[in-house]
Amino acid sequence: LKLLYFHLTTQISPKEGWQVYSSAQDPDGRCICTVVAPEQNLCSRDAKSRQLRQLLEKVQNMSQSIEVLNLRTQRDFQYVLKMETQMKGLKAKFRQIEDDRKTLMTKHFQELKEKMDELLPLIPVLEQYKTDAKLITQFKEEIRNLSAVLTGIQEEIGAYDYEELHQRVLSLETRLRDCMKKLTCGKLMKITGPITVKTSGTRFGAWMTDPLASEKNNRVWYMDSYTNNKIVREYKSMADFVSGAESRTYNLPFKWAGTNHVVYNGSLYFNKYQSNIIIKYSFDMGRVLAQRSLEYAGFHNVYPYTWGGFSDIDLMADEIGLWAVYATNQNAGNIVISQLNQDTLEVTKSWSTGYPKRSAGESFMICGTLYVTNSHLTGAKVYYSYSTKTSTYEYTDIPFHNQYFHISMLDYNARDRALYAWNNGHQVLFNVTLFHIIKTEDDT
Repeated sequence: LKLLYFHLTTQISPKEGWQVYSSAQDPDGRCICTVVAPEQNLCSRDAKSRQLRQLLEKVQNMSQSIEVLNLRTQRDFQYVLKMETQMKGLKAKFRQIEDDRKTLMTKHFQELKEKMDELLPLIPVLEQYKTDAKLITQFKEEIRNLSAVLTGIQEEIGAYDYEELHQRVLSLETRLRDCMKKLTCGKLMKITGPITVKTSGTRFGAWMTDPLASEKNNRVWYMDSYTNNKIVREYKSMADFVSGAESRTYNLPFKWAGTNHVVYNGSLYFNKYQSNIIIKYSFDMGRVLAQRSLEYAGFHNVYPYTWGGFSDIDLMADEIGLWAVYATNQNAGNIVISQLNQDTLEVTKSWSTGYPKRSAGESFMICGTLYVTNSHLTGAKVYYSYSTKTSTYEYTDIPFHNQYFHISMLDYNARDRALYAWNNGHQVLFNVTLFHIIKTEDDT
């Protein structure tokens, strides 16, 4: 077979079809043909070609429109980014202004709120007095109004004047204190709190103020641990105590036992270690003024409270005077209450109860009545009371919140009308509600 090659030429332009223009044979005997191809513009008359061109034009138009939209979108996007940045800046500035304002205002109004919290427990007491119902209602309404204002301010940091509110609180407090001076001794009805004042020291210890100190004297004394210590730390005020600003330290001549000490009329009363001797130490003079053995009293964990810790002898004070609570073999390990002469430490009178000392968590005196808790752990409550005025006892059910699970000191302060407690390394305060009788000029 011989191969056939076609040679295309465009010199001749027939109008339609493929045509053979010439044919010849090369020296090798191969056939050479010259053909004429149809004109290219024949395709332009094809219907599909026209549709394709129309579609292409539409695509080009759409592409141009999309490009315009893209440019506009890019411009708008940049504008949005710029506005977002400006808004974030303004928001940060407003937040900073608001935080600075809230920080300053909240500090002041929190102080007022705390002051109101101290006053609120007086309301249920005052409500008991039918002889002065109108005055009580007025006080109650003022406290509610102030509490509502303070609560609203604390939530919204309103535009109320701080100084005006402060003066109203002080005025109300003065009037309530004047009213409280008319009150005689009362019976314990309720314990609320606690308020955590500070967290410091070991699990066991004591802290206290002097119930006979003047209103301007707010010194605090701090005695860490229940044994093997002689250092008493003094603070000029509660604020100094919280901040840790000591004003003075005392190195006692003897180690103390337990945590049941008391400061009364400027002197510290404590149980000497490994003995039933009571020591009276003057802070002002810096020396021991008196010491005396508490006859028959058990000591050194013979008759402690439920938590142990050499808490055999508990010294305390109330509106009536100085007391010692302990147990003896003669009273079968049950609690004995003795009233002490604050100068000589002599026992002026004693009462024997039927409550086992080892079953008591802690105890405290209010108006000559001893109140005993049933435990030092969670779930503790005031379970038993003994009145030295009537020499009678009763079982009670007054719960309180043992927030930190272990109480190693619980003492009543008559000036503050509060319970001071050492709660597992936390120094806390409990508010007490007492049932009082108002003194009148006709009372004898």
